[in-house]
Amino acid sequence: MHRRETTETAREVISVQHLWAGYEHEAVLEDINLTVKELDFIGLIGPNGGGKTTLLKVLLGLVPPMRGQVHILGGSVNEGRRHIGYVPQSVEFDRDFPITVWDVVRMGRLGKRGLLQRYTAEDNDVVAGVLRSVEMLDLRHHPIGALSGGQRQRVYIARALATEPEILLLDEPMASVDPLVSTSIYELLGRLNDHVTILMVSHDVSAVSAYVKTVGCLNRWLFYHGERQLTSDMLEAAYQCPIDLIAHGVPHRVFQEHTVVRPGSPQVEEVRQ
Repeated sequence: MHRRETTETAREVISVQHLWAGYEHEAVLEDINLTVKELDFIGLIGPNGGGKTTLLKVLLGLVPPMRGQVHILGGSVNEGRRHIGYVPQSVEFDRDFPITVWDVVRMGRLGKRGLLQRYTAEDNDVVAGVLRSVEMLDLRHHPIGALSGGQRQRVYIARALATEPEILLLDEPMASVDPLVSTSIYELLGRLNDHVTILMVSHDVSAVSAYVKTVGCLNRWLFYHGERQLTSDMLEAAYQCPIDLIAHGVPHRVFQEHTVVRPGSPQVEEVRQ
């Protein structure tokens, strides 16, 4: 996979500072701090209900912060979200509804046009280009309901890319596909990362840690240090249980010696694998 390493001088595209967010006055996220640099590929893992989707909704402006600050490309969330492409966790649809792959992806161009304006030749060129990039152009006239789960996921990624985003957010993108298909989609994301910043949330610990540039754990609090390695301390803090090994038949990273202070605890623990 083609990778471009993030440097200290890279432009900051997402800044989250002391964020608290949730629903009906109940916090799901507490004191979240995260900086995303241009062409980062960050994977955030964590248990269900840990706030992963909520964090993405905050970045999209769908959930307002209770406290803290969020900036996208140096501006407000409302200003910056037009530069974000989003692939949701699941898409409910009627499989018999007569809509083609091309039409689904072209929906990503709606934000580029005025109300009731027709699609342009430029729109069509962009749609063809993104379908080609996800290797789905040959199926552009197929009904979306006739595709496999992995093919539909590629179409939804293409629809997000049709917005011509600088940042791509993905919520559990491999939840409905088998491991073999997941590998091909991760490799696709690696290629897209040559020109798009990616933030992905997932519960798939082993696969995420193998394919992204940096990885962190999110379960109400965020354990992220901008590094490639998952540490047992990070995992145990996020999952609230001992974690001995991450290996399920895919490439994985070896734990390294690591020191971390857990939120709410004055103790510093040194963990060796």
